[in-house]
Amino acid sequence: MDKILSARVDEMIVSEIAFLAHKLHVSKKNIIEQAVQMYAQHVKGAEGENVFSQTSGAWKRKEKAAQTVTQARNVFNKSMTRHQI
Repeated sequence: MDKILSARVDEMIVSEIAFLAHKLHVSKKNIIEQAVQMYAQHVKGAEGENVFSQTSGAWKRKEKAAQTVTQARNVFNKSMTRHQI
């Protein structure tokens, strides 16, 4: 599903997008999407993706999963009964 994006862009950039779209016989939308994808690939390649450094650290927890679930369930149950008379 396409979303609408609104941004103030320098007039020269808008002209460049229009020129490229005309020259390559593609839409301006296509030019922008491809440019963003290429930029994202460039950034990912420069950083060297390391999934473990980007995670929240859940895999490093000292407690067992069952203990975490029990604690979360207790907090949830308390919040559900807090306003009851």
